[in-house]
Amino acid sequence: MTPKQHAPRPGDRLLTTATRLFSRHGINATGIDKILAEAGVAKMTLYNQFGSKEGLVFAVLEREGEAWRQWFQTAVDGLPGSPRDKLVGIFGVLEQWFKRDGFYGCAFINAVAEHNKEDPRIRSLAMAHKKKILLVIRDLADQAGVIDPEAVTESIGMLLDGAIIAAVITGTSDHARRGADAVRMLLASQTINGQTLTSQTGTSQAGTGQTVASQPVASHAHAA
Repeated sequence: MTPKQHAPRPGDRLLTTATRLFSRHGINATGIDKILAEAGVAKMTLYNQFGSKEGLVFAVLEREGEAWRQWFQTAVDGLPGSPRDKLVGIFGVLEQWFKRDGFYGCAFINAVAEHNKEDPRIRSLAMAHKKKILLVIRDLADQAGVIDPEAVTESIGMLLDGAIIAAVITGTSDHARRGADAVRMLLASQTINGQTLTSQTGTSQAGTGQTVASQPVASHAHAA
């Protein structure tokens, strides 16, 4: 016997429908009546489970962020090669995402762009999402033994955001490859005589046995 299929619950239908409509048309351009009609859900369900459209927006962002981060982490973990290869490979992962049907950019970047810039709530959600992504990048930067892992992390985070925005504007995936090229140049700048260093003072230069003090590198960018 095949397992009995259960229909999605009203709250789940609201989240799924709102996610699709917000991504395609924007949050402000999507009225609550359209969401309710397409989800086949009564307005009382919205108020009981989410309180308001704003509450639904927050719930959509939290669910989308968790799902995207899980996908991103799994994809990066599955990349072949060294930590440096994986830092470059992040943009191959993005390129796959950009080529998907229904790619409309980052839900958090889009939400911050639409909302009142003096209201910190959406920005706080976006920053929490961003910090978790940067932790994935920072872990690889630490493993790669770059001179300044913080600067590398922030720079790659900026390149990631820029590639996403460019992909939305141009409708192409080309900027993912440009991002990969930029990461290669960034990593090349994080070496001395072709060798990587750890960020701690007084560590040995790889393959030489000589002790060198690493010099701090100015941060290339601040993550959005």
